[in-house]
Amino acid sequence: MSLYVAHWDLDKTYLRTEFDTVRDLIRTALERPHEKRTVPGAAPLLREIGSAGARIHILSGSPEQLRSRIEEKLRLDGARWDRLTLKPNLRNILTLRLRAVRDQLGYKLPALLRVRATMPEAQPKNGELTHEVLIGDDAESDAFIYSLYADVVAGTIGDRELEEIMRLGRTYDDDLAQALRFARMIDKGPIVDRILIHLDRQSPPSDFLPYGHRVIPFFNYLQAAFVLHEADRLPPEAVVRVAIDLVISHRFDGEALARSYLDLARRGHLTGHGADAIGEAFHRLSLASKLPAAAEIELMCERIRRIAEHAEPGSVRRIVPDYRRLVEGHNRRRGR
Repeated sequence: MSLYVAHWDLDKTYLRTEFDTVRDLIRTALERPHEKRTVPGAAPLLREIGSAGARIHILSGSPEQLRSRIEEKLRLDGARWDRLTLKPNLRNILTLRLRAVRDQLGYKLPALLRVRATMPEAQPKNGELTHEVLIGDDAESDAFIYSLYADVVAGTIGDRELEEIMRLGRTYDDDLAQALRFARMIDKGPIVDRILIHLDRQSPPSDFLPYGHRVIPFFNYLQAAFVLHEADRLPPEAVVRVAIDLVISHRFDGEALARSYLDLARRGHLTGHGADAIGEAFHRLSLASKLPAAAEIELMCERIRRIAEHAEPGSVRRIVPDYRRLVEGHNRRRGR
């Protein structure tokens, strides 16, 4: 598998964090690493992505003061990462940049562009651009920001339009200047393969149709694994291990695992060509050692093979979202 970069959000994408009230924020800040809860399936998938050779950039809206606790939590989960970007909220408060405390557009977009411009692994090799996958959630504005980022690095959104969108999003001038600076340093191309949005708030997948087929809403991390496997970003054995974790740790059964595949296939996000490889990987692993939850995984493999026979890909026509219209509602916590 070729090298790629995986950008991971943290709160509600990896950690089950609550931050809708001041009490939530205080409780989150005081939690010890072992008390922080992980979204089911997120830890094994992050480990598998790292094992597959991806470079991992964790981008979180959590404050910089929580760095040591977050790093310890990730180590407890056996995670590997290459960069961890946290929000400078203390500096924002001390400099009276109060909008920036809640704003994500002026924080995440320049951060993503900076990593693309400066991360050695993201630079072109022999003329080939390093591709990327982005993983976020529906709690804030990840679909909007990630999609805008993808179109900026593709060269679809130029400086003038980017400036207009960020001004409509009420970002600070220095954040805008950083975004423009790093965008100009990047070798442009269609580098973002998939944008995966964890439906923490159970938002209807139809909410994300304005962003086109590149944005894939998912309900559980086995679905994310299915998508990454079909995109040749994850080996089939990794999908099996994520499924085993959901059975053992979160009480999924074979039928529930298969329904996760069916849901994606019905929405046109799976073509079905990876199902046989997952079944073959399961049997190889079974021969090597006795697998936990083997009966449920075998049932899943049988079901997804049948579903794959009738899977039809959805439209892959790339659309450019109407960012000027979407920017008004991009931050779901604005006004809370």
